[in-house]
Amino acid sequence: MLPKGMRSVVVAVVLLMVSAPLSGCFGDEPEEPDEVDGFDFADLCPWGIANNTWYHYSNATDATKVSGELNGTSVLVGNNAPSCAIGTYYGVGMTTFEPTIGVTSSDNLYMSSYGNGVGGSTAIVRCSGLIGMVNISDYDCVDVYAPPLIPVVNSNDPYVYVDPWTDRIMKFDMHALTAMTVETSDDEGETWSLLPTPATGTSVQDHQTIASSPYPTPFHPTTWVFCINGNWQSPLCSSSFDGGITWTQQVPGAPLNCGSGGLTGHIMGSENGNFYRGNRGCDGGEGYSIYRSTDGGLTWTEHPLPTETTGTAETWNFEEAQVYPDSEDNVHAMWMGSDNMPYYSYSMDEGDTWSSPMMVAPPIGLNGTGFPVIAAGGPGQVALGYLGDSGGDTWNGYLTVISDAFSPMPLMTTVQVNGWGDPLDTSEDCGFNRCGGFGDFNDIIIDQHGRAWFGLAHNVGGEIGIFGTMAIGPSLRGNGTLTEIPLGGPGTL
Repeated sequence: MLPKGMRSVVVAVVLLMVSAPLSGCFGDEPEEPDEVDGFDFADLCPWGIANNTWYHYSNATDATKVSGELNGTSVLVGNNAPSCAIGTYYGVGMTTFEPTIGVTSSDNLYMSSYGNGVGGSTAIVRCSGLIGMVNISDYDCVDVYAPPLIPVVNSNDPYVYVDPWTDRIMKFDMHALTAMTVETSDDEGETWSLLPTPATGTSVQDHQTIASSPYPTPFHPTTWVFCINGNWQSPLCSSSFDGGITWTQQVPGAPLNCGSGGLTGHIMGSENGNFYRGNRGCDGGEGYSIYRSTDGGLTWTEHPLPTETTGTAETWNFEEAQVYPDSEDNVHAMWMGSDNMPYYSYSMDEGDTWSSPMMVAPPIGLNGTGFPVIAAGGPGQVALGYLGDSGGDTWNGYLTVISDAFSPMPLMTTVQVNGWGDPLDTSEDCGFNRCGGFGDFNDIIIDQHGRAWFGLAHNVGGEIGIFGTMAIGPSLRGNGTLTEIPLGGPGTL
């Protein structure tokens, strides 16, 4: 194993080899960053800022070109201080569709893979060695779905979820829009529950989303909730208080007579036992809301997001505002505005009130964005993933991290996880519509070390599932930076 200093040198050399030939692929040669209030961004990395990394504030304001002071005091301090960052990705070796992902405390990553499992079932791909790897050869991805009896047939909407509190892996299969079955593993996918559990309600089952929380129950450490589009006026939700063995009858995932429509963003559980999901507002208008349950998914209240100034997008996935609570139960939300740009806001009172929205795209003139996902780690530490068109329907994966969202002027670090000349898709309006392995949605998580993992498909590369991340960058759990890992890219597909 190389010592840390040597690893830094190796990474620097590799980055020089990778970035130098590509520096002219997006407009002119990148300008040298300015020294801002005594802080020189050019000194962040031994090789300079990579051409797929940007430091900025809200509304695409280039942090290397404007003052980092507010009322005479620098904001670039503490968790808000910049650190060297570079984006990359790693292939899982199988195709994916609507990728959902998870991570366990044993540092294994998981991704769903449509139709690639035994008997044509949904594969559950486990990637070991990615977290903390020293060499690319250190990681390996295999299908671990091996049921003891007959495999569950492939799902219309494949879904994998890892319970952050128990490490239980949950495989949810939706069958021809009519039924849902659940299988679980408590040993990293080595063995699976004997029989699938039916989780069928009275409605059509479509576009499911699943989460857990430590909401108290005498029968299992966590409560599980899934919500679906049941062709009703709002999403319908069902709860399990015994680890997925039995499920409640479906109930409205919104106040009665809400009229939000049935499509919902990913549901998420909080440390305090709450559940949250994003959806159109109850009035059926242009706004988005976050819906909260404090009783294990049995009842829900509406909490409107501050979309009055941003508007809302009118694209394929316009219905889905995304939400994620951090480790101290602050709630973070993301949505696409009417300008097809990504917006972010946070709440420190469980969704009752929200901060002013911030546009989080980097200062590179993206033509539009789509497929938003969000995850939170420590308090005010957030990762936002999305697709963006850099011109001519060149769709790239962007990962924006905010290390201190509660700063009076939060610094945003954005990386493009794919390199210039290696687009994830080139079809017309891909980020605004269902396309390739993206399907209806992507996914994102933050591991226990503070690194964000962005679940995507590389459509140009054959719809291969990929984990986009930062090879180096700020940690999203506590202070400090991420442990360096080798660059991935096309060679891992």
